[in-house]
Amino acid sequence: MSKEKKVNIVDFGELIISQEDNLLSITKKVFQESYKDILGARINNEISPLYKVPEDGWTIKFLNNRDVDGYRIFTKTISAVFIMACKELFPDNDPIIHHFLGPGLYAELDKKHGISFKETAQLEEKMNEIINKDIPIEREEIPRLQAIELYKELKYFDKVRLLSTIDKDNVSVYKIGTHTDSYHGYLAPSTGYIKDFKLKYYYPGIIMLFPSRKNNYNMDNFRDQKKLAKIFKEANNWLDIMDLSNIGSLNQQIINGRVGDLVRISEALHEKRIAQIADKICEDPDITMILIAGPSSSGKTTFAKRLSTQLKVNGKRPISISVDDYFVDREDTPLDENGEPDFESLESIDLKKFNMDLISLLEGETIELPKFNFVTGKRENSGKWIKVDKDHPIIIEGIHGLNPRLTKDIPDKNKFKVYISALTQLNIDNHNRISTTDTRLIRRMVRDVKYRGNPPLRTFEMWTGVRNGEELHIFPFQEQADAMFNSSLVYEMSVLKKYILPLLKEIGRDSVYYSEAKKLIRFLEYFKSIDSEGCIPPNSIIREFIGG
Repeated sequence: MSKEKKVNIVDFGELIISQEDNLLSITKKVFQESYKDILGARINNEISPLYKVPEDGWTIKFLNNRDVDGYRIFTKTISAVFIMACKELFPDNDPIIHHFLGPGLYAELDKKHGISFKETAQLEEKMNEIINKDIPIEREEIPRLQAIELYKELKYFDKVRLLSTIDKDNVSVYKIGTHTDSYHGYLAPSTGYIKDFKLKYYYPGIIMLFPSRKNNYNMDNFRDQKKLAKIFKEANNWLDIMDLSNIGSLNQQIINGRVGDLVRISEALHEKRIAQIADKICEDPDITMILIAGPSSSGKTTFAKRLSTQLKVNGKRPISISVDDYFVDREDTPLDENGEPDFESLESIDLKKFNMDLISLLEGETIELPKFNFVTGKRENSGKWIKVDKDHPIIIEGIHGLNPRLTKDIPDKNKFKVYISALTQLNIDNHNRISTTDTRLIRRMVRDVKYRGNPPLRTFEMWTGVRNGEELHIFPFQEQADAMFNSSLVYEMSVLKKYILPLLKEIGRDSVYYSEAKKLIRFLEYFKSIDSEGCIPPNSIIREFIGG
């Protein structure tokens, strides 16, 4: 029997390896002194850690920090190094990985102990020490009940709660020297793979900065997002009100029959925040225009309707205008880099016509709203004439709402800008965050299946383009908002799970989206399902996706 195998390395070519070679040893042969740039591999549309031994004939694409999946491995590994440093310096505290703020990952030592400037420097020094030691990271599968006992000894009670409420026989644990932990996803082979990073003092926590697409691979490209940070802090406070911090505590409340309370409190908090935004708008008599923007599946449509209701409570009679009706005729739509019509470009809107109509309305004139015919690709007369006054604020919803160029001829004093997004604050556990992007993707999938006849594969196909559009047209302007609204509902994944999990499981290994589907499946399986939807009010944000 031959002791050699052939594998094909993408962007390198065919390579003859021994029977014992794993992916890590192959990276050393192919990339030599740069082998630690490689964090994982994609094989047969599945993400693989580097300890895996390939079979004869496999095609292997190695992943670095510039690949989406390599980037995920990097962020998980740097989180592990940070937590390890915290446990060595402050053994009585349990650090919490929270969320991204721009290109950086925000974390705290715990809910009671703010990280001082001096401690930030100590943590960075300790992390560098751990990285320089190049400590091997070992992953193993152990029985779930054994893991529960292990985490009881380590006093990781958030992990104990989670593992006590899920239906899995075995779970993965990682060992880094004397440190043991669990992570949602893979880690690099050793701590030495985390090369460039720095900690930014951001009391009461820190921000971990590292080269990424978000900062153009330059850690000095950091812009503070104080409004976004504040809205995340508000979400944390809401979780405290509901006695929640992670999926385990959510599952326990579902098991204990407290779904009704969860829903009522979550929805009441939403309603209170919308009412506060409406009150703020009504306090300023100069505000005649409300611009609402946010990324895909953030719940903009439902939010706009609920805000309209709250404005009516305050004596206003808002009128909604759709930016989509101001599209230029299809043959005049600008093209993207691939020569395809770019409907998300600001230039796809007739800005001159849009601004002239708004000016006419502000000056008390009556205008006929246009109507874009999506079948013919042309703008038509709608026959709908409107006139507004100080009691008729105009609500405009669209992805460009925060871009000053959309309403360039309207004085700023007449505008109120709202940014809305599903900013998930609930964690899997203290050391594993939930991706806001994944939350929105699952929302979008459920809506696409229910209302647009698109299976999850079609949503996956569109998602990269959607995300690129958000990065270009929405996120750069979010800090210009006068108010931010977090549309995330703490219980929503427990509701959405039943709609999308069976369909994700149908995606086979032959699909390029198999690894993405598998990641979402693992994530959704952490949640206990909420089967009855009777307690969810008809005006809930989640109704925009599930109906009813």
